[in-house]
Amino acid sequence: MRILIMTMGSRGDVQPFIALGKGLQAVGHDIVFTTASTYQSFVEEHGLKYAPMTDELLRLTEDKKAKAVVESGGKNSLKLLGMVKPIIRQMFSDAWAAAQGVDALVYHPKTLAGYYIAEKLNIPAFLSLPLPLYSPTRAFPIPIFSQVKLGGGFNRMTYAMTRLVSAPYMGVVNEWRESQGMTRRGSFANDTIRRDGTPVPVLYSYSPHVVPVPNDWGAHVHATGYWFLDTASSYQPLADLLRFIEAGDPPVYVGFGSMVSVDPAAKARIVFDALNKAGVRGVLASGWGALRADSIPENVYMLDAVPHEWLFPRMSAVVHHGGAGTTAAGLRAGIPGVIVPFLGDQPFWGARLHELGVGAAPIPQKKLTSEALASAIRSVVTDSAMRQRAEAIGAAIRTEDGVGNAVAVINRYLQQ
Repeated sequence: MRILIMTMGSRGDVQPFIALGKGLQAVGHDIVFTTASTYQSFVEEHGLKYAPMTDELLRLTEDKKAKAVVESGGKNSLKLLGMVKPIIRQMFSDAWAAAQGVDALVYHPKTLAGYYIAEKLNIPAFLSLPLPLYSPTRAFPIPIFSQVKLGGGFNRMTYAMTRLVSAPYMGVVNEWRESQGMTRRGSFANDTIRRDGTPVPVLYSYSPHVVPVPNDWGAHVHATGYWFLDTASSYQPLADLLRFIEAGDPPVYVGFGSMVSVDPAAKARIVFDALNKAGVRGVLASGWGALRADSIPENVYMLDAVPHEWLFPRMSAVVHHGGAGTTAAGLRAGIPGVIVPFLGDQPFWGARLHELGVGAAPIPQKKLTSEALASAIRSVVTDSAMRQRAEAIGAAIRTEDGVGNAVAVINRYLQQ
């Protein structure tokens, strides 16, 4: 079958879907992959067909005017919405063009268009993301409320908030639907239920060892295990990076991925000071703009990007923003973590690592100080029981075949 995979966001939102695409292609499916044009070469170098999609949403995250609107708070939310709506219109147009002739869809909800395109084409579709966001349960509240614990009934009720995600853009959605001869939808319509009343199948690309499967989920919800895209075998590290790593005890990795700091140099100084106070060496990834430094201490090696699957097993701990992909890579490597969450699902993953006993208590980035970070780093590199728990979870994750499990689930639905 010809299957379209749709995703949008940072590299962490794209890489797992490439792994899935390769797995589906390996069993005979014809895969078309659409995401921001920024990642076209990344998709194609893994042997998948790329269909164009605007990258203006990614560009907006780097735009100074957009950052100023976000930092000014909710009073300017309408201005930000005005910036985003034309981009969403173009994303719908690009996604519709990519979907011509396909038999099934796998889509990240960030693309917005997946559910509606599948409805128009009357084809099977699978909602997928590495976070248990769209499946109500009494076991825990919606992940953005990860610190709120008010009981099973409240937990389940919080999932109604998912309908707020697309509500601001329903005007754009309905413009597209009307252009396709479809009826309009209400602002808070449930996009996890199909026209015939059956639920949209959901693929959660994380390990049940990290978030156990609740007993009140329906049979349409699948936690498959992580979708890892291994690139370490082709990676050639710089000689000076190898020399640094091998020159002493395993360093601590620090990186905040696609997050952007208001003052990247100040954030780097906090990290340098924390590493010094903790008495450890560090490998820092600059990311999109969270860390910048003109002068680098001798106990620190600074780099742009290195495959996590190669680097993390050589580290003693990982300090990061709590993105789902980085969290997965740290867990797979079997090393403890310190999460400094910025937004979104990151506090959830920080709390989850701490609850599992494989990470320090998360430090919100607005409360990050060198003292707090140094204390957290010391705790994770010296706690032998924590290290043993991290190693055990890592070993369990390495035995999983998340991509294989997802491919089997998709094939089972398609055969029906």
